[in-house]
Amino acid sequence: MTVYLDANATEILRDEGLAAVLEAVQLVGNPSSVHGPGRQARRALEEARDRVGQYWGAGPEQVVFTSGGTEANLLAIHAFSAGRRILVGATEHDAVRMAAGDTSVLPVRPDGQLCLDSLQAILAVAPPALVCVMAANNETGILHPLDEIRKICAHHGALLHVDAVQLAGRIAFRVDGLTSMAISGHKAGAIKGAGALVLGAEGHVTPMIRGGGQERGRRGGTQALPAIMSMAAAFAAARAQDWSRIAALRDRIDEAALACGARVSGDRLAPRLPNTTSLVLWGVSAQTQLMMLDLAGYAVSTGSACSSGKVAASHVLEAMGLGDAAANAIRVSLPWNATDAEIDGFIVAYQAMAARLGKNAA
Repeated sequence: MTVYLDANATEILRDEGLAAVLEAVQLVGNPSSVHGPGRQARRALEEARDRVGQYWGAGPEQVVFTSGGTEANLLAIHAFSAGRRILVGATEHDAVRMAAGDTSVLPVRPDGQLCLDSLQAILAVAPPALVCVMAANNETGILHPLDEIRKICAHHGALLHVDAVQLAGRIAFRVDGLTSMAISGHKAGAIKGAGALVLGAEGHVTPMIRGGGQERGRRGGTQALPAIMSMAAAFAAARAQDWSRIAALRDRIDEAALACGARVSGDRLAPRLPNTTSLVLWGVSAQTQLMMLDLAGYAVSTGSACSSGKVAASHVLEAMGLGDAAANAIRVSLPWNATDAEIDGFIVAYQAMAARLGKNAA
């Protein structure tokens, strides 16, 4: 049986997320209908909206439900970029990079955190700007210094959109001081199909998808109630979890990898998600490592699930200055229910792989 260590692609379904789905599928009404079954579905939808907003210090009117994190990011850029120069972090997810189009790239330091001096300098001479920065990198787990970024953007009158897809549910966070933030339910242990754009304050959002006026006219289409209720329940469970146990398991992986000649991408002292590490085995392609570990019964990835089928080196690691080694990194992202025995087994498999293939490791 395969041990799943690719939670940043999609988290293992939580019991709470599944229970909410089973409850939701029994609600036959459309939330926009005015009859009894419709009103019942609407109550469930608005209860989920209220819960999701509370998690990040937002009111229900600040929550716009979407199909997932990608749509939430696209909606933010669509809504807030008019007349503004878009500034995007060099290690952002492709969902943001592709949506932003012709942008100015904000460099990161070798540890993966955004270079604040560069942000200051660019905003000092830029016209009104929309800054797009992820809270936590999906490949390395590195956290950006969002408190400082908020202050810099406020000082220069820049709007700030945060891709919080990986952070949400794993580290406490509030939307205060942001223009918006994107979240996704399946990254926290819900079923796939729902996310949200959480606004820093209630305001006008020009819709990308026009329809029957759902979501206060900000996103048309009947809401995916089972996925939305699952998302609200999964976030509640994720926020209540003690992630220190998972962080300790991740640290054990790091120590074992370092002991056999591998490298942890970025500075291990930089703040990271508790479940994520990026391991570089010099001279061994990421695809080869992935296949060997898969054969050994461990599912990891070479980076973002949206691009892991590509052979190209990670743009995240290249931006951090890893050079050719950017093609030699795998991502290990522990699910919420990872066990000591599973990690013990993975360490044995990784060390065996490194001993066999990592003759060029340094």
